[in-house]
Amino acid sequence: MKKLIGLLICTLISLGIEAQSIVGAWENYTTPENGDQLKTVVIFTESYQVATTYDATTGKFIHSNGGSWSLKGDMLTETVEFDSDNSKRVGTKISFKVSITETTIEMIDSDLKFNRIDNGEPGKLQGAWLMSGRVRNGETQTRDTSRPRKTMKILSGTRFQWIAYNTETKQFMGTGGGTYTTINGEYTENIEFFSKDDSRAGASLKFNYKLTDGDWNHTGFSSKGDPLNEIWSLREQ
Repeated sequence: MKKLIGLLICTLISLGIEAQSIVGAWENYTTPENGDQLKTVVIFTESYQVATTYDATTGKFIHSNGGSWSLKGDMLTETVEFDSDNSKRVGTKISFKVSITETTIEMIDSDLKFNRIDNGEPGKLQGAWLMSGRVRNGETQTRDTSRPRKTMKILSGTRFQWIAYNTETKQFMGTGGGTYTTINGEYTENIEFFSKDDSRAGASLKFNYKLTDGDWNHTGFSSKGDPLNEIWSLREQ
């Protein structure tokens, strides 16, 4: 079953279609032999994607991987940047043939089908973001986003996921995600899975946010209750 789930996710994150039809979030449900219902969510931005499988009831994290994608005809190619199960995939390219409509994605020569959750709206933070700095004691400390150690946050119109990883060492450090809203300057995360602590599933965190010169300033308190003031920058294609 684990191999099947790994194949499912590697297939999913290799899906790239023209931006106007693929950007957003997609989902698929499977039921393995033990009866648990597993949910896989794929989030696409114009150039990056992430796919994650977790228990739809308990939030238990199963697997996550992702990277950049490109399309040539109906052949989709992903360059893997992180994989929670198989670090050997990092840096490799994987290609699949796909068929897409406005509401579904199907893998050619398989019975895998994924349904659209959203098309990149209504949230105001759709895109792939890299943590580029923190503000501590009123002083901004910047971070080089080109370095191998990355913290990336990918958002559709309603879904979010953060991922911490290193493209040089191929290490996967952790991830978490779920749904989000942006209302009146308030950004709210509703956590559905958290790789390091399943008990965080079901929690909601509220932050203040603003966009300044294209950067996302994010202030509030972490899931541990620690104050934070982060700066995120849109990732270049």
